[in-house]
Amino acid sequence: MPMTVAEFDAKAFIKTLTGRPGIYKMLDAKGEIIYIGKAKNLKNRVSSYFRTQAASPKQQAMVSKVAAIEVTVTPTEGEALLLESQQIKRYMPRYNICLRDDKSYPYIYISSQQDFPRISVHRGSKKKQGHYFGPYPSAGAVKETLKLLQKIFPVRQCEDSYYLNRARPCLQYQIERCTAPCVGLIDQAAYALDVESSVLFLEGKGDLLIDRLIEQMEAAAAELAFEKAAGYRDQIARLRLILEKHFIHGERGDVDIIACAARAGVACVQVFFIRKGQTLGNKSFFPKLAGEDEPAKVLQAFIAQYYLERQAPFDIIVSHEPEEADLLAQMLTQRAQHAVSISCNVRGERQKWLQMALTNAENSLQSRLADKQGIYARFLSLQEQLGCPQLPQRLECFDISHTQGDQTVASCVVFDREGPVKSAYRRFNIEGITGGDDYAAIQQAVSRRFTRLKKGEHEAPDILLIDGGRGQVNEAQKALADLDINNVMIVGVAKGPDRKAGMEKLILTDQEHALSVDPGASGLLLIQHIRDEAHRFAITGHRQRRSKAKKHSVLEDIPGLGPKRRQLLLRQFGGLQSLFRAGVDDLSGIGGISKQLAQRIYETLHHQDGH
Repeated sequence: MPMTVAEFDAKAFIKTLTGRPGIYKMLDAKGEIIYIGKAKNLKNRVSSYFRTQAASPKQQAMVSKVAAIEVTVTPTEGEALLLESQQIKRYMPRYNICLRDDKSYPYIYISSQQDFPRISVHRGSKKKQGHYFGPYPSAGAVKETLKLLQKIFPVRQCEDSYYLNRARPCLQYQIERCTAPCVGLIDQAAYALDVESSVLFLEGKGDLLIDRLIEQMEAAAAELAFEKAAGYRDQIARLRLILEKHFIHGERGDVDIIACAARAGVACVQVFFIRKGQTLGNKSFFPKLAGEDEPAKVLQAFIAQYYLERQAPFDIIVSHEPEEADLLAQMLTQRAQHAVSISCNVRGERQKWLQMALTNAENSLQSRLADKQGIYARFLSLQEQLGCPQLPQRLECFDISHTQGDQTVASCVVFDREGPVKSAYRRFNIEGITGGDDYAAIQQAVSRRFTRLKKGEHEAPDILLIDGGRGQVNEAQKALADLDINNVMIVGVAKGPDRKAGMEKLILTDQEHALSVDPGASGLLLIQHIRDEAHRFAITGHRQRRSKAKKHSVLEDIPGLGPKRRQLLLRQFGGLQSLFRAGVDDLSGIGGISKQLAQRIYETLHHQDGH
């Protein structure tokens, strides 16, 4: 039976508390955690909440909901801080400042196990042997670095499955972005020099790299290899240009610059990443606040949670000094196993970067506040246009994408009054239907989505938007009826004349005719926004599925035919089309291909070809 607030006797509970360090969890009448805090002295800290004259309005509102408090004693205050951060990340309590950042950060990875290593984007655990560089703030920042790197040192970036099955050089070789190791146009020693140069560049050793290239240029000139020397000269010029743009003068360490701007119950934290003296980019975060909070308090919570799952750099520069900067630095030093400093008062180049981060935080905050107000107005307009008795809280929209009925993918995107809820987006690979049957695809996707809803996996939307006409709406309605769900409004978004934006017709289940909406209504803009987002998300998923299917070579399914033999076959026959025309005798004439293996290859190819 749920507890009531009246049942919680604060005075009696405080008498049982210890004066040792630890964390405390405040629970409401439903048993849900509403706040998690840490204390150097648990008895003193918890009792401070129940002194009415000292409590802030936020604390008074929170304490009024407390039905129980749980405590965990820790050996030190530092361990209490670490445990508090872990628990806040896990439970996301209503009255805590919570960092919503679940994505792993990308790295650049260079393998050390291959004769011709690949340079690529990497996420997740670092189990494979090789070099890792980062973290980068986004996949876009990684791709930009790889693009720059490829212009100077043409190390291959293609997938291993693509590389191992090449019979001739690809376009990257033609535009001088790769040296075609796949077909033997560069030897291992020369390729290794490009890999070594790439590593030096990513380690921030640009000056050393330029010195080496100058030596190689002078050696080539001395041997009268002027064309080769000119190539080194151009390489040095490109490298110097990139170093001027992307390396910070006088900075050779690992630094994170963190600035916070907070206003009207919203905070933006801007992080600039510097590694090996190289700026890797920046990223904005919008922590969940429990009311108005000062930037120093936001940074205290942000830093503790942000570095739980990532390595802290040697220096962290902040716009506002956290309340317990020394304790934070102590905790981060312990976790990183190297000294970590947190500083607020900096000069010179670092002050310029800190000011830039603060300006970016202010600009991002202003955009978020404007967008938040705009989205709320659009929800109000949508309520008016659809005649909803209450203001909608949550919208979901479904769309279907396929190519001539093949590799069908359905998308579901979610919006609330703050905009897209990307963590709630889902895709569904549609199976077991006739190709191109969008009605059946919608029915299957809606059924699968709302089956999960009935299991309590996500919240129910107030309005379910379907990209399509009456037929798609009817199928969605059937799917919900089969699940005995009747409290969700279904709205079809049918394209208007000439498929022009702003001319959409809305299909409602309880109305015979389509609902015409004023083209300038902000509610229609909201519908267009979520419909376009669902379309984008569906197309992206479909392309990924189609690309995955294309990358898989039929030769990979043949037992006994490893990567080297596959590559040998493709080289000998000049590609897969010629292999289709080859007979068993032609195949067995290749070194290493037995008669039995040749028969398996022939049967597999001709089975796939439909013969």
